[in-house]
Amino acid sequence: MPKYVIERELPGAGKLSADELKAISQTSCGVLSKLGQSIQWLESFVTEDKIYCVYTAPNKELIKEHAMQGGFPANRIEEVKNMISPVTAE
Repeated sequence: MPKYVIERELPGAGKLSADELKAISQTSCGVLSKLGQSIQWLESFVTEDKIYCVYTAPNKELIKEHAMQGGFPANRIEEVKNMISPVTAE
């Protein structure tokens, strides 16, 4: 299954409270359950003004549909072509 990194521009994201992040997560999970098992949220990274999410899905269109139904941005969606880490250097 392809893996994607989604960049979501959300000014002030780094200042969101635990309750606000929980609400966003609940909205996302609710949409995911409606869309079925072919799309999965793996993790997200919250920065000052953006949230970077990692998903698996069969295509970008399903990622876009998730964002539309959830009411949150998906400003950039990139398919992961490979992964590297310090272990790659060994």
